[in-house]
Amino acid sequence: MNQIINMVIRQVTNQLIRRGVNAGFDKASQLGQGRKGQSLPADTVDDYGNPIPPKPTQEERRRARHARQQARQAKQAMKVMRRVK
Repeated sequence: MNQIINMVIRQVTNQLIRRGVNAGFDKASQLGQGRKGQSLPADTVDDYGNPIPPKPTQEERRRARHARQQARQAKQAMKVMRRVK
């Protein structure tokens, strides 16, 4: 009887942990999406009226690269957590 109770408790605990990890990764991924919708300045327009995006500075490129690395690491960690039972 003790083994059955321990088995059920272990399964419930694992499900709670997985749900918590999933919720944490979902929340973390939503934080990075808020910065995507930035508009361009009105004076950067080409001959046809299309907006010309400004060239990113070295600091912006570094931040974007770091964000991609973090997203890749989070994705790998999520795969590992889903494999663990």
